[in-house]
Amino acid sequence: MSYRAADSLRSVTLDDVRGAQKMLSGVARTTAMEGSRHLSQLVGAPVHFKCENLQRTGSFKLRGAYVRIAGLLPEERAAGVVAASAGNHAQGVALASTVRGVRSTVFMPQGAPLPKISATREYGAEVRLHGQVVDETLAAAQEYAAETGAVFIHPFDHPDIIAGQGTVGLEILEQCPEVRTIVVGIGGGGLAAGIAVAVKALRPDVRIVGVQAAGAAAYPPSLAAGRPVSIRTPATMADGIKVGRPGDVPFSIVGDLVDEVRTVTEDELAAALLLCLERAKLVVEPAGASPVAALLSAPGAFEGPVVAVLSGGNVDPVLMERVLRHGMAAQGRYLAVRLRLTDRPGALAALLGALSVVDANVLDVSHLRTDPRLGLTEAEVELHLETKGPEHCAEVGRALREAGYTVID
Repeated sequence: MSYRAADSLRSVTLDDVRGAQKMLSGVARTTAMEGSRHLSQLVGAPVHFKCENLQRTGSFKLRGAYVRIAGLLPEERAAGVVAASAGNHAQGVALASTVRGVRSTVFMPQGAPLPKISATREYGAEVRLHGQVVDETLAAAQEYAAETGAVFIHPFDHPDIIAGQGTVGLEILEQCPEVRTIVVGIGGGGLAAGIAVAVKALRPDVRIVGVQAAGAAAYPPSLAAGRPVSIRTPATMADGIKVGRPGDVPFSIVGDLVDEVRTVTEDELAAALLLCLERAKLVVEPAGASPVAALLSAPGAFEGPVVAVLSGGNVDPVLMERVLRHGMAAQGRYLAVRLRLTDRPGALAALLGALSVVDANVLDVSHLRTDPRLGLTEAEVELHLETKGPEHCAEVGRALREAGYTVID
């Protein structure tokens, strides 16, 4: 299966996806389908996770990259391949190239997380760091392809890529034949398009819902305009779906076959990531948690059984720490509070005693005595507290005020 440049806008068929599934046998894993009791109770119907975060390289990207590279002509394989990515596509291309014996060069932004850079190198690619944002990295990769003759492997805008990603849809129908709704994150659109091609051909009654981060939602205006539209400066922590313009090939498929595209906020993404970790014991990156965020934000909008595609689990540990703390704060389980107190011996101990009475766990204390804003006998204290929910946060605030402390909003 290989499309030349003249066929780059060719549509993708069920036969293409089935051919990709055969090609991926022994290469990509058939990832697990796990039930979620918590989300099932919330939705009022069975909810299952399709765990592509457990795929080789940590995401679904291996599927499309392998099908694209395996379909190259001998002279194209001899020239090698090049890709641009901040993480998941980079690793997919690196491993797929190594398996097929093809030389690969991957351009990554200079600020890409070190674990993703290291993993891409370990999978066999030559990594070149260029640019501060993916658009600059992409331009460098395309320039390299023009200069060297290496084949550029696009992350989503090619029929082979879409056919490979569509194998996720075939597995969903095999593992959960009673499915009524599939929820999947959308960046450029390759995964959603592939799943839609496979599922709608076999089960046109299944509803497919795409999910975008609100700060990087290029599909809603594009669908309204009837053509791919670029958005300026997409902003979201979900870098796996942080794409400023839909791909031409997936856009036409998504427009025809995907029933709805919803958006989720950063707070909803953080809460979803926290839920996956705490309730399902699954490490999922923010983009992979976007379907869960959609279910949490509007549980009554989905007919079950529901399958939520957890598209990837390659999350930078530093980002994970920040997201988890943010998610806990959004759920009222983490409280930062500043207050004034009289600067005298024992004042801080008395404050901590007042907090212990209301069972608030102190995680961190910052004690400021010298500041022009403070009176001669005043001190300012910033506390980071672990709490039990919104009601407990309100109880902590009341207790501090009743004890005579001035809480600074």
